[in-house]
Amino acid sequence: MALPDTRTKILDAAERLFAEHGYSGTSVRAITDLAGVNLAAVGYHFGSKAELLAAVARRVTEPITAAQNAGLDELLARTPDPSVAELVEAFAGPFFDEMPAANESGARTSRLIVTILSDPAEEARSWTGPDEDMVRERYLAAFARAVPGLAPEELGFRMRGILAVTAVDRVEVYNRPSPGCPTEMAGEEARRLAITFLTAAMSAPPTQTWR
Repeated sequence: MALPDTRTKILDAAERLFAEHGYSGTSVRAITDLAGVNLAAVGYHFGSKAELLAAVARRVTEPITAAQNAGLDELLARTPDPSVAELVEAFAGPFFDEMPAANESGARTSRLIVTILSDPAEEARSWTGPDEDMVRERYLAAFARAVPGLAPEELGFRMRGILAVTAVDRVEVYNRPSPGCPTEMAGEEARRLAITFLTAAMSAPPTQTWR
């Protein structure tokens, strides 16, 4: 089995530390110490700590983004106006598929997403690339047709809620599995409950409070 190269070592170490301590709480030196590489290696391979965060985030979200895109393609091939429930399943389902709560890797990905969502650093809010932005815009347009009358701000808020609920759930199921119930089963039940809850949340009438 080939040993990971320097770039992969840095990405692995950064993913672990960013998930545990956030962007501001993680130093480049801590990353290179954990990776066992030279301090200058981050600059050589990524350019900056901010670009390293972007690379880490994209690496873990690429499978999710691809599945979301494929799911929406499949829905739109059947009907130009999918239901809210179908859109929620296509958008949220990949989080459960790609972040299995039964293992540390899935839980770490979930913690990383939760950390990025809650980190006040500007770098934690500007990592997305064209692929992530394209999928987000496609779902915003589809949800806007399925739930007419929602202000763009409220629709964006609700979609961020989908991300937050699924990521937090993956961490919680891993950390505290149900007594007497395998983590995989708890995850399946959590998926069903989450999709039902999120469908109701996305279907709710406009709050009429946005300006």
